[in-house]
Amino acid sequence: MKDLFGGVEGGGTKFICAIGPDAHNILAEDRFPTTTPQETLDQVIGFFRKHDNLAAIGIACFGPLDLRLDSPTYGRLLSTPKAGWSGADLLGRLRQAFQIPIGLDNDVNGAALGEHLWGAGQGLDTFIYLTIGTGIGGGVFAQGNLLHGLLHPEMGHIPLPHDRARDPFEGTCPFHGDCFEGLACGPAMEKRWGQRAESLPEDHPAWDLEASYIAHALASYIYSISPQRIIVGGGVGSVPHMLKKVREYTRSLINGYIPSRSIQDEIDRFIVPPGLGNRAGVAGALALARQAFQKDL
Repeated sequence: MKDLFGGVEGGGTKFICAIGPDAHNILAEDRFPTTTPQETLDQVIGFFRKHDNLAAIGIACFGPLDLRLDSPTYGRLLSTPKAGWSGADLLGRLRQAFQIPIGLDNDVNGAALGEHLWGAGQGLDTFIYLTIGTGIGGGVFAQGNLLHGLLHPEMGHIPLPHDRARDPFEGTCPFHGDCFEGLACGPAMEKRWGQRAESLPEDHPAWDLEASYIAHALASYIYSISPQRIIVGGGVGSVPHMLKKVREYTRSLINGYIPSRSIQDEIDRFIVPPGLGNRAGVAGALALARQAFQKDL
């Protein structure tokens, strides 16, 4: 019988818990709103206590997270815009409840690992998973491993060119104002245009502006990380008609500088939606559980 893993996709709006041997065989699942750390983690623990045969648990959670093994706050959230969650001890609570291996990473790194195992990142050793929705985050799979370094990539907070004549909007990021996330996340679009992104018609000028911001970010990632593919997900990021604009803008910004067919001739296969669709986060959590189990062998 295959080993069973537990996965937690921790988002700012909701938590999703799942159990299964892999992303394609989910045997049990539950979801609940993200409230306080105490209440939310109690629900996570309660879900997994119904299943006593788990080999490991993986947590793919919004951040930023302290992932430094030698840090006294390892496994906790750091300063986060999510009210009440700064300092929350994710790893500690689950380790107290379960005596099995537990893997932890941020949500987008987890999703990148899931896409590597079962989605659009299969067969690649260096790629980016970017999600654009309530926030903007990016996971980097580099040379066969998830990238961490000082902390973990915070790709949503890079500065972008901001033409205030075209877009006088100040941005929504509480730390940086008009960084990538502050200008292009779902709440920024809603605040700028007065309605949610999904309700905007295809010919609305919002989409051209949004695609331009995303393309500037992708061009920076291409120059600095040299990915073999960029996977763009999230409620805003994977809108098909906008993704087409993103490809066109990105190729125009690169302007032939990167001598690769992937960008010049095959950009439809270079900038792609997630192979796992909106299940990349859950898949990533299960992938982190599997990874933690293998490390413990």
